[in-house]
Amino acid sequence: MTNNTTDKDFDQPLEADQRNLALLVYILQGLGFVTGGLTWIAAMMINYIKLDSVRDTWLESHFRWQLNTFWYGLLWWIVGLVLWLLLLGWLVWGLLSLWALYRIVRGALLLNDNKPILF
Repeated sequence: MTNNTTDKDFDQPLEADQRNLALLVYILQGLGFVTGGLTWIAAMMINYIKLDSVRDTWLESHFRWQLNTFWYGLLWWIVGLVLWLLLLGWLVWGLLSLWALYRIVRGALLLNDNKPILF
């Protein structure tokens, strides 16, 4: 009796787990709008902890997309905070919210279609 399993058979559950992690991060990012950003920190931690496990896979683009969304979002959040002194912070934060929502939805849709994100 021979065993016809290949390495690819073992990779599929791992890829599904990694895909679920990417989906979890998108969900945590989305929840950040109602938790005051607290879940964004948890999402970032997941990204950094699991980044090596998705290196050189199509899911790496999603992890990098999520990390870029966090760091650029934090930068513009700080800019908006400073601009509140000039009464323009609301505009920056409004645009930032739209931008972050777009990135979360676009990333989640591409993840659902099993496609990488092209920067």
